[in-house]
Amino acid sequence: MKYLENYPQNLQDQIKELIDQDKLSNYILNKYPNKHEYQTDKALYAYVNAFKNQYLKKFTLSKVIYDGKINVINNALGTHTFVSRVQGGKLKAKNEIRIGTVFKNMPEAFLRMIVVHELAHFKEKEHNKAFYKFCTYIEPTYHQLEFDLRVYLTYVDLREKLYF
Repeated sequence: MKYLENYPQNLQDQIKELIDQDKLSNYILNKYPNKHEYQTDKALYAYVNAFKNQYLKKFTLSKVIYDGKINVINNALGTHTFVSRVQGGKLKAKNEIRIGTVFKNMPEAFLRMIVVHELAHFKEKEHNKAFYKFCTYIEPTYHQLEFDLRVYLTYVDLREKLYF
């Protein structure tokens, strides 16, 4: 239950009950039955860029890729970077988003949640009230999606432990 440890105990208890009754897979797979279609870095870039163009028009994305080096265990699902360089008297900015490859096989709603999260960091650097307000502006169900993603990761974690 490491993904849910910061949530209220009553929510953790509900998920624990689903696990004990062997109903967690039913809960999560009924709610999010299909994985998304954005399997390549090019398709992912187009997906993220559409959100960026709608909500953050003032900057450009240099790169958006799936990154196998991002480790969910270390509390990273995606990363964002801003690199500024002086090039011939001009300041050039590169904005990159890297998303863990674990998202290649997840439902689109979870990919959308992590994309919204990483894009919001270009506007607000810290996880503060303004950051989450912007997340919910882009994706009104952001908080529910984040919780469900953590439940999904718990489900994946349990499945892996059963097979190894």
